[in-house]
Amino acid sequence: MRKVADAEQIHRFMRALGAEAETHARVYFTGGATAVLFGWRSSTIDVDLRIFPESDRILRSIPHLKDALQINVELVSPADFIPELPGWEKRSLYIALEQKLSFYHFDPYAQTLAKIERRHAQDREDVQSMIRSGLVDPALALSYFKQIEPRLYLYPAIDPMSFRRAVEEALGVPYGR
Repeated sequence: MRKVADAEQIHRFMRALGAEAETHARVYFTGGATAVLFGWRSSTIDVDLRIFPESDRILRSIPHLKDALQINVELVSPADFIPELPGWEKRSLYIALEQKLSFYHFDPYAQTLAKIERRHAQDREDVQSMIRSGLVDPALALSYFKQIEPRLYLYPAIDPMSFRRAVEEALGVPYGR
């Protein structure tokens, strides 16, 4: 059985994954990994990440690293839950360079909107932590939501009106017209 991942284990994973890279790539952490590395939580069940560009060698190393480090790793990002936010790469926050891998926190605005859409209790707490820490400005997050709203049809599981209400409630900012 794998353990929850704390900051030390996440950093160990970063070093090990970096050692596997033959070419330059970017790894974007999201969800619990971001929360743990910022100190909002002590641990996370999964280390969620996305790799750009994808590398067969890096991807093949993940199952071994999961076993060796006894952590769960999921290949997931906010774009798996909501439409991609324009400019997300520029808003992603640099963490570190390990060998040829640059590690980042996936765009906090994309993470916030994806967490609001998922509506899990832990996600709601993470959204408030991002706002309190100044990583996310609620009015700007609402403007990003308005940009992706016309593309919500691409995610049939999302009820646009319900999502809009959840965004207003979580951000404390009225949608307006």
